[in-house]
Amino acid sequence: MGRITRRGFMAAAGVMAGLATAGDAAAVPRGAVAPAAGGRAADSPEFRGMWLATITNRDWPSRSGLTAAQQRAELIAQLDTAVARRLNAVVFQVRPAADAFWPSPYEPWSQYLTGVQGRDPGWDPLGTAVTEAHRRGLALHAWFNPYRVATHTDPSRLAAGHPARSNPDWVLPYGGKLYYNPGVPEVRAFVQNAMIDAVRRYDIDGVHFDDYFYPYPVAGQAFGDEATFARYGSGFASKAAWRRDNIDRLVREMSERIKETRAGVAFGISPFAVWRNASTDPRGSDTRGGIQTYDDLHADTRTWVKEGWIDYVVPQIYWNIGFAAADYAKLVPWWNTLVKGTGVDLYIGEALYKAGDPGQGAPWQDPAELSRHLTLAGEYGQVRGHCFFSAKEVGADRIGAMARVVADHYPSRVPVP
Repeated sequence: MGRITRRGFMAAAGVMAGLATAGDAAAVPRGAVAPAAGGRAADSPEFRGMWLATITNRDWPSRSGLTAAQQRAELIAQLDTAVARRLNAVVFQVRPAADAFWPSPYEPWSQYLTGVQGRDPGWDPLGTAVTEAHRRGLALHAWFNPYRVATHTDPSRLAAGHPARSNPDWVLPYGGKLYYNPGVPEVRAFVQNAMIDAVRRYDIDGVHFDDYFYPYPVAGQAFGDEATFARYGSGFASKAAWRRDNIDRLVREMSERIKETRAGVAFGISPFAVWRNASTDPRGSDTRGGIQTYDDLHADTRTWVKEGWIDYVVPQIYWNIGFAAADYAKLVPWWNTLVKGTGVDLYIGEALYKAGDPGQGAPWQDPAELSRHLTLAGEYGQVRGHCFFSAKEVGADRIGAMARVVADHYPSRVPVP
């Protein structure tokens, strides 16, 4: 099947349209009790989130090099859009490529702010986002990419003093990008330190990883970690098993460190939705995915849930109901069964960016497709909410799919979960 994930989707922004009325935009205080939709108990509100992507300026800032005042105004507008759409959470990408959207002592300021990596933008985007989100009754989850260093392969283009330049043995080129090598123990410790700095300094509600662990396979290319495996992989039956252990260690250790650093901060991951196909493993889903996270990304998402290393999981079920290779109607029950009894909350990642995209099939030209997703998911008791990719489309709403979701499923705002 054609793999659809976060990279490469640069749909054109439109004007913000079809939003809820100003009266609906009044903030719901964090922890307040409000009537909940869909029969959910008032003290257990659903997660209604949107991803706010910063990689390549996808959602925010609209371009690099804006003034601090312009950047701040755009960020506030994104939060206000979330409120108007009756959402209660924003997943804000603050470390897209071994960089930072806060004054980090570990990594340089992101180039997506000023156009120059390492240049101080003159304000604190993460600190502002936390304060302004909470003021509006929104949860703010800080979204980190653990291993991506750059969207190119030239270390000399990184800021002077960048850890990847100071430690060239930490870095591998692959598929036109630079990555930290997950098999190097010092890398695992460093990326955790860089992320935990934000947990320590800010009143964030969650730490969020997306679907990038070992990189997605590129035909004809090998991820060059043979020497690392020779050094650290003794005792493992295969390189694949060793790689999975490296990612398991990252997830488990990060979970422990978050809890040690700040009580109450949730840890969640939004993986590609196919753990394994049932044809590969009888425990897998009734899918024919060309990518399987266990085998291709070396991310054993099933184990993370079963072991309780994460607090919530947001599988990116980015396909329509009835899609032959990966049917939304088959993946939701698979994930529902997986999380049952684990204490891990299940939120479904929704491909809002596909709605109205002329390159997508007929189901995605129907404004009601996403609303039907929420209706179907509502039949499964473990589904605790949804997260929409991504903020640009939440505002622009090309064919009114988001407005339809709000009208059908979000009659009023609910407090943060």
